[in-house]
Amino acid sequence: MVEEVNYSTLERIIHRLAFSGSIQLTAADIEEKAFSSKYDPYQARRPIFITSLPRAGTTLMLNVLNRFPTLAAHTYRDMPFVMAPILWSMASRKFRRKSQSRERAHGDGVQVDYDSPEAFEEILWRAFWPYKYRENKIMLWTAADADEAAREFFREHFKKVVALRRPGRTSDGRYLSKNNGNLARLDLIPILFPDASIVVPVRNPIDHAHSLLNQHRNFYRMQQDDSFVRRYMEDIGHYEFGELHRPVDFNQVDTLLDGKDSGTLDYWLAYWVSAFNFVAARVDKLILVSYEELCTHGREALVELCQKLEVVDEGAMAGAAALFRQPPPTKDDTEVRDRALLEQANAVYKKLLKHARSSLAVQ
Repeated sequence: MVEEVNYSTLERIIHRLAFSGSIQLTAADIEEKAFSSKYDPYQARRPIFITSLPRAGTTLMLNVLNRFPTLAAHTYRDMPFVMAPILWSMASRKFRRKSQSRERAHGDGVQVDYDSPEAFEEILWRAFWPYKYRENKIMLWTAADADEAAREFFREHFKKVVALRRPGRTSDGRYLSKNNGNLARLDLIPILFPDASIVVPVRNPIDHAHSLLNQHRNFYRMQQDDSFVRRYMEDIGHYEFGELHRPVDFNQVDTLLDGKDSGTLDYWLAYWVSAFNFVAARVDKLILVSYEELCTHGREALVELCQKLEVVDEGAMAGAAALFRQPPPTKDDTEVRDRALLEQANAVYKKLLKHARSSLAVQ
């Protein structure tokens, strides 16, 4: 059973209600009318978006940056009324559970509790661009998808999260997002939020592909064993793995994935190549970071990243840097059948790594 969705019967009923029809947007409207005075003073400028393919260290990056007192992220307590976090916080206060750490569903040793930061932002994107979510793929967002009503809703939402997580930080509080789905929006986010920073962790392709394949199998088993796991992941817009897997329509993704089974390493390596070729064409909009170098260099790399993001707090630095661990040994590549694909992946990785090193000055 997925620990994040270890709900009681009542909680499952509330969850289903929250994701029925337009309940989320209705709750957001009520929140605006009743509680706007609680978040209106907050500026929530210069948001930070962490994104990559899953298993690249995005959760680690979120946990690290969430240690800084000016940065504010969603937590598990925002479920299921993610689009109305202040309203739900007030409504749920009387029956709130105490936090108790458990290993998250991925089985990767990461401990989570109700106050842990998490990725729920996809719910907002899907509410405004539902047509992007096709039956077998997720389409890319482009500059033509810019929408002023959506921009305004997101800006207000950033304020709500900052007001809830960092009370009193009216002028310097910043929204912190971890959302793997934002990799499909690299051309739109800078237009909607020109003051934003987009951080993209990059991981060794063979290790990354192995991890993607393992999680695909892991979530496939869980979704088979418990139908609510599937329902939960679909409701929050997590289509990365298992029965729900829908690849993002990156350039050449159909060609690269053609004839490959999602239960094989070649499939996930091909998906890596498609995704990071897309990233490589947009490096001027991004802050690329090497997952392995962040883990290896710890505090030094974090200082460089924080300078780039203009996040400064020496008191938080030691605790944040302590979250880094040495990366696991590199996996064997003998399972890859398409050796030309592996060469292509390594060439893309080398190119991205050079840019990441240049960006963060990590030697």
